[in-house]
Amino acid sequence: MGAPLFHVDAFASGPFTGNPAAVCLLEAPADPAWMQAVAAEMNLSETAFVRPVVADEPGHFELRWFTPTVEVDLCGHATLASAHVLWETKRLAAELTARFETRSGVLAATRAGDDVELDFPADPVSAADPDPGLLDALGIAAAAVSKGRIGWMLELGEASAVRAVSPDFAPLAAFEIAVVTARSDDPAYDFVSRCFGPKFGIDEDPVTGSAHCALGPYWAQRLGKTELRAYQASARGGVVRVRVDGDRTALGGRAVTVTRGELVA
Repeated sequence: MGAPLFHVDAFASGPFTGNPAAVCLLEAPADPAWMQAVAAEMNLSETAFVRPVVADEPGHFELRWFTPTVEVDLCGHATLASAHVLWETKRLAAELTARFETRSGVLAATRAGDDVELDFPADPVSAADPDPGLLDALGIAAAAVSKGRIGWMLELGEASAVRAVSPDFAPLAAFEIAVVTARSDDPAYDFVSRCFGPKFGIDEDPVTGSAHCALGPYWAQRLGKTELRAYQASARGGVVRVRVDGDRTALGGRAVTVTRGELVA
């Protein structure tokens, strides 16, 4: 089946930064096996598939996300990329909110100047003992270990230690997603993080919106503030604005379309 396909950098300061996602625009439901095959072909951390739920109801879409190996319940950067594509292609008027039916409920995206702002559920974490082998696979000594819907969150003593993490990905693939984080040593940011998910076909995710649904409440409590600016210290790097409001977390960032094309198979 043919369908428009876009390569978008999300939470990006310009092209070739942030987290790349593929966005495929559908007019009708598609076979999940086909969507998984497309995501494997794209070989990006996420490929998003967007289709209108009701043709005459602007702003209402179904949204599904696939890594190269599995469908996932929540993805921030591919949601941001999807909303960006809808406005850029004028499938959705600039002043309208995009509402997405997803496996994590209804998610909303609005334009905020040059940014896209996502309304996501918060993912509070709780202190937990690490599973045997987790810290060894990451090669770290954590100051605090927590767990939530995202998976593992491990606080390190210094931002430099976060940047220096060099996991052994083979044994790490036995564990859920692992997010390492620390208070920022750069006054421009409140905290830094990195995110590893080899179990899901992603050794390191460049910028992870869903992880900030947990990181936001975690650092909001520690720093005593509800609006934070975060930096994900991957090789590509990316900036995420975070606002914590009860059981919701707003994530803000920019998106840049890198390529446009069409699936022909």
